[in-house]
Amino acid sequence: MIEGFVAPIFAPNCNAMTDSVSAQEQPHTAPAAPLAAPVAAEAAAAVAATAPIASTEAGANQPRTGGSRRGGRNRRKPEGREASPGAADAAVPAGAAPGAGPRAPQRVHPALEQLAALYPPLFGAVFRPLKRGIFQDLLAAHPELFEREALKVALGIHTRSTRYLQSVAAGDKRHDLQGQPVEDMAPEHVHHALLEVYRRKKARATEDLLPKLRNRMMAAFEASGLTREAYTELVLSRDDAANAILEEAFAEWSARNARDEALLRAFEASGQTLDAFADMYGMVPRTVGQQLERARRLASAAAAAASAAAAATPAPEGA
Repeated sequence: MIEGFVAPIFAPNCNAMTDSVSAQEQPHTAPAAPLAAPVAAEAAAAVAATAPIASTEAGANQPRTGGSRRGGRNRRKPEGREASPGAADAAVPAGAAPGAGPRAPQRVHPALEQLAALYPPLFGAVFRPLKRGIFQDLLAAHPELFEREALKVALGIHTRSTRYLQSVAAGDKRHDLQGQPVEDMAPEHVHHALLEVYRRKKARATEDLLPKLRNRMMAAFEASGLTREAYTELVLSRDDAANAILEEAFAEWSARNARDEALLRAFEASGQTLDAFADMYGMVPRTVGQQLERARRLASAAAAAASAAAAATPAPEGA
């Protein structure tokens, strides 16, 4: 049984995202607050996880390798130098109080820089979801390069990053050290990553992001291939607000399905071609085609479910 990397961003009934470090070996963090928003404890956990970065015990003396640096904004300068004073000054928010000093330059964990150089398809410009047990794989592949605790902290920072969560929310597969997809992402991980990315974007958004979130939730649900009941059981959490968003998404999904089914019945009864039917109602043929295809898939899935239920039902005695 592979040890589990228990990322604190998930609801209690969810599995780990990377499954790479045992829960007993995780850095100590403050107790998670109640889930007022999906994965609300992640920001605090990420801050706690970065604390060892500045200490020699968490990898300050780690060997460095040449090659490419980790992609993203928070990159260290070559030779481990801090960002230039000009760059630090540029980080001061507009309208900051007079006399406020520049923000301290943020640094990338040394182990993450090494990982980006060694495995750019996973840790470079694009972050790929990592296979379960990647922590053990890295230690086995580089026993002299990575110190166990430093690697543990680095992977925790990496898997809590927004860029990583966006890849998970997109439903990308888990990848091994060779950059090959090896397994599907669990539906509950996709769902909770969607909620966390929404929570982070909402803080600085000027538009209402809920409609997009509900659409993406339903796309993730349909991609899972599960029934509504099975999917709901997997993704529900103690966060009432997140559960309410899911219910709203399912309500919209049901209403859309009803419209699609009605359109399919009208189309089949009309005897018209797709273009003629769309023109008759002043609709775009491509949109009509998409609605009809959804209705056909839904009807096919319902028929398959009914057939499976009938096959599972015992025949009456004497039949």
